[in-house]
Amino acid sequence: MKGIFITFEGPEGSGKTSVIKAVEQALKQRGVDVLVTREPGGVAISEQIRHILLDVDKKEMDARTEALLFAASRRQHVIEVINPALEAGKIVVCDRFVDSSLAYQGHGRSLGIDEVYRINRFAIDDTIPDLTLFIDVPPKIGLNRVFANGRHVDRLDLESMAFHEKVYEGYRFLLARFPERIRAIDGTAPLERVVECALALIDTRLDKE
Repeated sequence: MKGIFITFEGPEGSGKTSVIKAVEQALKQRGVDVLVTREPGGVAISEQIRHILLDVDKKEMDARTEALLFAASRRQHVIEVINPALEAGKIVVCDRFVDSSLAYQGHGRSLGIDEVYRINRFAIDDTIPDLTLFIDVPPKIGLNRVFANGRHVDRLDLESMAFHEKVYEGYRFLLARFPERIRAIDGTAPLERVVECALALIDTRLDKE
């Protein structure tokens, strides 16, 4: 039986990484065969592209170049890691996927959500998440977290507040466009509560199998 593909999305500082770690631990304690990965990255080629994309010295990067690099990284990740794991029946949990490109480059960079989606459909074929959990944190709160907790700051973190507000708006558009797949969780709640909500939504999806 083919596995289930679950992605986590959210603006900068949404706490996705912490939530994913807790979800992974909980699923493994239940004996679930889960693989956790991330984007951009996940495999050697994609990690090298990640370095270029997030390098604070690459301020001259064109918006279309950025979108194409994310799609290229995603393609390699899909064929090397995600699809093989799904074919093996694993639950794949990915920190960001195609919706990040739609929100950041499609809406945030004003390239167009549909245009960026077409680029990514070429990259991913039919590899669409079964469930996407959006950790909903307003940009100001998220960025305050980023700069307060000592996390490594990358090129996208340093974008203007107007850009981050636009990315957040893009995510809201996606929630309305894909209501059956994308579910929002209040990321301003305590971590334990966010994890509890995430596991409940994942359990609901697993129960459908």
